[in-house]
Amino acid sequence: MSLLRTLAAPFGPLYAAVVRSRNQAFDRHPERAARVDLPVVSLGNLSTGGTGKTPMTLFLAERLQAMGWPNAIVSRGYGGRRKVDPMTVLPDSRVQEVGDEPLMMARRLGPGRVVVARRRHAGALRAAALDPKPSLLLLDDGFQHRGLHRDLDLLLLDGVRRWGNGRMLPAGELREPMDSARRAHALVVTRGGRAPREEIEAWWARHGSGGPVFYVDFRIGALRLWNGEGRLALPAQGFDPFLAFCGLGHPEAFYADLILAGLGWVDTLSFPDHAVLTPRRLMLAQMQAARAGARALVCTEKDAVKLDPAAAALLQMPLWIAEQEVTGGDSLAAYVAEKLASLASRPPREVG
Repeated sequence: MSLLRTLAAPFGPLYAAVVRSRNQAFDRHPERAARVDLPVVSLGNLSTGGTGKTPMTLFLAERLQAMGWPNAIVSRGYGGRRKVDPMTVLPDSRVQEVGDEPLMMARRLGPGRVVVARRRHAGALRAAALDPKPSLLLLDDGFQHRGLHRDLDLLLLDGVRRWGNGRMLPAGELREPMDSARRAHALVVTRGGRAPREEIEAWWARHGSGGPVFYVDFRIGALRLWNGEGRLALPAQGFDPFLAFCGLGHPEAFYADLILAGLGWVDTLSFPDHAVLTPRRLMLAQMQAARAGARALVCTEKDAVKLDPAAAALLQMPLWIAEQEVTGGDSLAAYVAEKLASLASRPPREVG
C-alpha cells in the first residue's frame, strides 16, 4: 500500500483541486443541496475509514430516540449490491444487498430505522416516509455528500490516528483539505481518552469552525457467542486465549480495545475493510489460532453480520462477538438535542 501511495502521489494535487472546486461550487450555490422536510444530522470525517462513525451513529440513534427524538438512519450501504434502491434495511436483510454496517445497525435498532441508498437524497425521502414517521434523519458517513442539505454537521476525528500524515489521497488518508473542517458545527474526537487534547484543539482552532469539541471513547462491554447461546458481561475472568480477527478500516483500534477490556489476545488476523467472511477465511482464522496457542476466536459485530452460519458451526473452537459501546457521549447527545429543539422552533422552510 505504501508503494502504491508513493507511485500515485503526483496525482494528489489534482485530486485536491477537484475536491476544492466541488466544495466551492456548493459554497457559492447552497441551493444545490436538496432538502427534505426533516432535520438532518450528518456524521462523517475528513479521513478514510476507522474513526468509529458507525458506533457513533448507533449511539446517537439510540440516545436521541430515548430522549424523545424518533429517528432513522440513511446510509450509502457500502459493499451492497441491490436491484431495488433505495431500500429499507430489515434485521433479516441480506448483507450482500444492504452492506455490513447498515445490517448491523438494523439488527441493533429493529425494523424501520435504517435506509440504504446510492443517492442520499432518495434515501432521505424514503426514510422520511417511514411509518412511524421519524422526527429527524441521521446521515451516516455524510460529510462529503453535500448534495443533501444537513442542519447539523458533526465531524469525527480519531484521537489516536488524527489526520495521519496530513496529506490528501492518494499519498495520504485525507478525503478533503483540512480547512474543510470549517463546515462542521462541532468536532467529535473518538478514542478521546488517548487523544492529545492540546494538539487537537490547536488544530481545530486553526482549521475548524470554532464550535464545541466533544471527547468520547469506545469500550467492549460484553462478549456473546455467535449462535446466541451465551453472553458474558465484562470485566470477567477465566477466558481462553484468543485470536482476534476483523475486517475493518483500522483493525488496530479493535485489537487495542480488546486489550483495554482485559481481553489480551495471542495473535491477530486482519482482512480488508468490509471483507466477506467466507468459509475459507473462517478456517484460516481457526488454523492460525491453533498455531498461536489460542483456544477461542473473537471478532466485531460488523464482522458477525457476515458470518455464514453453516461455516461457523464447523468451527472447533468458540467464536465470540465483541459488543462495543460508546462512553462519555452524554454531553454530545444533549448538544444535538438542544440544536434539534432550536430547529423545531423555527418557522417551516420551503422544501425543494
